[in-house]
Amino acid sequence: VFGESFLYFYRNRDRYADWQAVVIYPSRQIEQSNTHPYRALLDSDQVHRIYLDELGAMPQLPLGIALMVLTTVPETQAPEQARSLLSRTQQISEPESRHAIIEMVATIMVYKFIHLSRQEVEAMLGLELSDTRVYREAKEEGRQEGRQEGRQEGRQEGRQEGEAALIIRLLNRRLGAIDEGLRSRIQGLSVEQLETLGEALLDFTQGEDLVGWLDRDASS
Repeated sequence: VFGESFLYFYRNRDRYADWQAVVIYPSRQIEQSNTHPYRALLDSDQVHRIYLDELGAMPQLPLGIALMVLTTVPETQAPEQARSLLSRTQQISEPESRHAIIEMVATIMVYKFIHLSRQEVEAMLGLELSDTRVYREAKEEGRQEGRQEGRQEGRQEGRQEGEAALIIRLLNRRLGAIDEGLRSRIQGLSVEQLETLGEALLDFTQGEDLVGWLDRDASS
C-alpha cells in the first residue's frame, strides 16, 4: 500500500500536496503481522485502518458501510442481512440512489452464492435479477466475447470456436472443471446453440444440469 501510494503521489506531485489512506480489513485477524517497519505511518493521522467486523450491527450502520460489511458476513446470515438492506432502500427518496443500492446488494449476493441458480437467489432476495446489472452483464458476456473472437477470426468458424471457448471457461468457473467428453460436445454446438447455452448456464448448479441441457436442448 505505501509503496504504491508513494509512487502514485510522486508521479502526481504537481496535482496533490498531501495524502491520506484508508485500509479496510474484513477482520483484525487477517491484518499483516509484520507492521513494525511501518509503525510511524500506521500511527499517524494519515493512515486509517478499518475492521468491518468491529463496526457494529448492520442495521445501525449507514447503508454504504453496511454494504461493505455484507461482503464479509457468513452465508448463513447473509440472506437476512441482505433483505434488511433492501427494505432500508425504501427510505431513500432518490430513485437512482435506491437503484444503485439494490444493484450492489444483488451483485454481492450473486457472487457470494455462486452455487445457487438465478431463481434461488431471486427467491432469497425477493428480487427479479433479470432487472439488475449483474445479470445483464453475465448474460452479455458470452455474446460479446464470442463476437469479438469471431471478428478476429474473420469467419463463422472462428466465431463458433471463440463462443465455445468462452462457454467452457464460464462453465468451469461455475461448475468446476468439466470433463473432456462434455467439452467436445460443447465444441460441436452451433453459434446459436452456444448463445442459448450461455444464458442457460446461469441457472446451472451442478454438472447434471449441463448434461441434461445437452441431452435435451442441444439435440433438438
